[in-house]
Amino acid sequence: MSDFTRADFGPDFVWGAATAAYQVEGAYNQGGRGPSIWDTFTHRPKRFGPPRPTGDVACDFYHHYEADLHRLKSMGFTAFRFSISWSRIMPQGTGRVNEPGLAFYDRLIDTCLRLGLEPWITLYHWDLPQALEDKGGWTNRLIIRWFADYVDCCTKAFGHKVKRWMVLNEPTVFTVAGYFAGVHAPGRRGINNFMLAAHHAIVCQGEGGRIIRRNVPDAKIGTTFFCAPVEARTSSLHDQRAATRIDALGNRLFIEPALGLGYPVQDAPLLEHLVKQCVQPGDLDRTTFDFDFIGLQNYFRMVVRHSWFTPYVWARQIKPRDGDNTQRTQMDWEVYPEGMYRIIKQFSQYKNVKEIIITENGAAFPDVVQDGVVDDGQRVDFYQRYLREVLRAKKEGITIGGYFAWSLLDNFEWGEGYRPRFGLVHVDYKTQQRIIKQSGYWFQQLLTR
Repeated sequence: MSDFTRADFGPDFVWGAATAAYQVEGAYNQGGRGPSIWDTFTHRPKRFGPPRPTGDVACDFYHHYEADLHRLKSMGFTAFRFSISWSRIMPQGTGRVNEPGLAFYDRLIDTCLRLGLEPWITLYHWDLPQALEDKGGWTNRLIIRWFADYVDCCTKAFGHKVKRWMVLNEPTVFTVAGYFAGVHAPGRRGINNFMLAAHHAIVCQGEGGRIIRRNVPDAKIGTTFFCAPVEARTSSLHDQRAATRIDALGNRLFIEPALGLGYPVQDAPLLEHLVKQCVQPGDLDRTTFDFDFIGLQNYFRMVVRHSWFTPYVWARQIKPRDGDNTQRTQMDWEVYPEGMYRIIKQFSQYKNVKEIIITENGAAFPDVVQDGVVDDGQRVDFYQRYLREVLRAKKEGITIGGYFAWSLLDNFEWGEGYRPRFGLVHVDYKTQQRIIKQSGYWFQQLLTR
């Protein structure tokens, strides 16, 4: 057992688990849903190697959500974070609203409420409607209007039942991986694509918050950020400056405009081009929004060194020295619990941050089903160690209001397919049979004692 209890986190601390629509729902062509960029990306033939896995079926959460929510409740959780599929609501991205799509999320929300699970909605978790990508997607400034229409539709439909809203999920990841590196949907590459996508996402972040506030006045509104403590490999000036640039681009780029601080141009000169090419009069006011909370999503730390061979950032991530911390997950991510404490401390220094919620944290390990049991002791150890660091920060007076485990279910892990398993619940993708893992039962002991 742990050296902490649920009571140590306080009576109002929110305990939940999270999912994302494309990763779990399946039913990609059912109920009037239109194609998203991830449908197109995964169906596109690869130039080399085997075909990409797709989210066509995934965990078939679309048909199994009620039983899955009962499992979540049985583990002692009180909240469920999920995202809405934009193309299930608006198949063309704007215009006509798909009533069966609204009805699905209405049933999902009602089931949560009936079970005593508070629904936390993420409006955008990477699955842009393909019809909008055909018009330029996040690189088209019209995305600000398209996104506003979508947020307006969702909040008017569900705002009378749902009071916890998040605007974007990890905009750093979907703009870098999808529009700069091309390893995620929609598979675009290039610095100009990234700068346009990033700026438009930052404006949408603020605009989305204002629309939620207008339509759901009593809502608690946040947005989520991928974040990782950044360390220089050595004390050399080149490495120290490289770490500063990566921190500015990885940890500060999306939150500082929201807080009214503008872009961190001084520490990341690359952003001078973004400001000159993308920012129009009034944009910086539109990026600003007074969020009720911010969601932090930490999985590892970043150790970087200067690199002449990495254009634009002149830095590259390297593995920590042998002996620093040798445990790694199935994603080849270092297990570094102190990083959670450090990143909470870093973000708490912003004076306009009212509350921090850990909206994702978890680990993938090569789970094995043996006699109907998944004994995932490594994951149990991971959660114990990371939660200990959350509690450490909370005891120091930082306002931390909740923690969401990633993920409720094993699921489609984006560019990695189905190999990494993050779930508290094991999913047999052929039969859709579920098994609660020992990590799920560990949470049950923690949360129901």
